[in-house]
Amino acid sequence: MRHVDYLIIGYGIAGATLAAELRGRGRTVLVLDTPQPDSASRVAAGLMNPVAGKRFALAWRADELLTAAAAFYQVQEQRLGRPFFQALPIAKFFSSVQEQNALLARSADRPWLDFVDDISTGALPPLPGVSPQFGGLLVRRGGFVLVEELLTALTAEGLAQGWLQHETFDWAALVAGPAGGFAYAGRVQARHVISCEGAATIQNPYFGWLPLTPNQGEVLTVECPGLPADTVLNKGAYVVPLGANRLRVGATYRWPPFAAGITAEAREELGQRLAELTALPFRVVDQRAGVRPAVRDRKPLLGTHPNLPGLHVFNGMGSKGVMLAPRLAQVMAEWLENDVEPWPEVNIRRYLSLYPAGPAAK
Repeated sequence: MRHVDYLIIGYGIAGATLAAELRGRGRTVLVLDTPQPDSASRVAAGLMNPVAGKRFALAWRADELLTAAAAFYQVQEQRLGRPFFQALPIAKFFSSVQEQNALLARSADRPWLDFVDDISTGALPPLPGVSPQFGGLLVRRGGFVLVEELLTALTAEGLAQGWLQHETFDWAALVAGPAGGFAYAGRVQARHVISCEGAATIQNPYFGWLPLTPNQGEVLTVECPGLPADTVLNKGAYVVPLGANRLRVGATYRWPPFAAGITAEAREELGQRLAELTALPFRVVDQRAGVRPAVRDRKPLLGTHPNLPGLHVFNGMGSKGVMLAPRLAQVMAEWLENDVEPWPEVNIRRYLSLYPAGPAAK
């Protein structure tokens, strides 16, 4: 029987950051994960953007989340000796005169202004291959993470050191002990079990009651010589420079029901969005699709099962996982280790009214 402090189920960006946080605190961790090349984390472009959406709104807790995220990815780079995080400005383009005027009116606001360059004129510096009709603004403290490369490196480390195993977890084989803790499949004893399963949580017998809805996103990798290599472009779609004239373009949002895998519709949609940004010719070299774990209020799901004190969930990062997960892993660890309640905005207590009186409550 193997004894660990934490048994973590799933190793996307949520499971990876939480495992790193708990291991960094000296706890024993075992991660069980089913390899999925097209998981949401591995498909994602890893964009970190503090000013998002059509309203150019400042992201929730942007300063705190970005600071923690940058620190986490830089530590991983130093440990593993490979680059994963690139800090880049994000050029966000206005779509109309009305949008431009609304943003210029905010130019003196803080903390919003702390994340953008002076926009008193709405003028952007010259950007090769791009001619914005209505101007835009440059967002600071953004960038992107090579999520697939990071997870591949962390997975190799975990497999070599034995704290990660490729295995499909069977919730029916989990047994709660009379004195606390859990036994799994007769071979693992854990004080705590944490679900980091992404969209698969909808089938979890203990946390399926949470309002998590799968959301499919597709991305393209294109070749387009001439576009900036040092700036992320954003107008209806993001365009992330990957080097060697390659860029990641995304992403679509599809709610159920949606087709499994990539679609011609998404390819056309993303190609059109890129064509609206530049007149330069481009060639699609890859297309991928993943399913995000989205929550109705767009905030993640952190907390403990109502009836099983050692069973927890760390999930629902949606399309902003690379930005959210490192700081929220700290929040979750403080809850598990020091009884510091998760922030109300992410605590699953906000959804207790949905909890059923059924098998999961026993």
